[in-house]
Amino acid sequence: MKRVTHISKSPEETLALGDGWGREARAGWVIGLAGELGAGKTLLTRGIARGLGFAGRVHSPTFALVNLYEGGRLPMHHFDFYRLDQPESLHRADLLHWLEAPPGLSVVEWFDRWGLDWWKNLGIPLARQVFIVPRSETEREIHYEDPGD
Repeated sequence: MKRVTHISKSPEETLALGDGWGREARAGWVIGLAGELGAGKTLLTRGIARGLGFAGRVHSPTFALVNLYEGGRLPMHHFDFYRLDQPESLHRADLLHWLEAPPGLSVVEWFDRWGLDWWKNLGIPLARQVFIVPRSETEREIHYEDPGD
């Protein structure tokens, strides 16, 4: 995998980046998103949904833990681990099966919630591991690994 740094100068550019990822996404992909509150994780996810052909509203599943978006080329499960206090919460909420064998695409905000070693030990491969760093009100530094296929 090739490491890429993309500088997004506007929310529209962040949406466009996600749109491109949604157009190339394949069934079974899991994309992990990390970044502080307000970094743009949900905005990037909106772009991914748009690239999949989903035309509805995409919002953060902070309180629901997961939102399902259908009607595009692939179904998309959008997870948010922010409110979960420990990894065992995923088991109690019966969420892991959606990550282990996603029928479409899964996008996980705060995938690094318990550290990157936790995710590696989970054994679920990530199609993209994304880290978003705000540089200003509108500019974002987006680091990710490109599978290059």
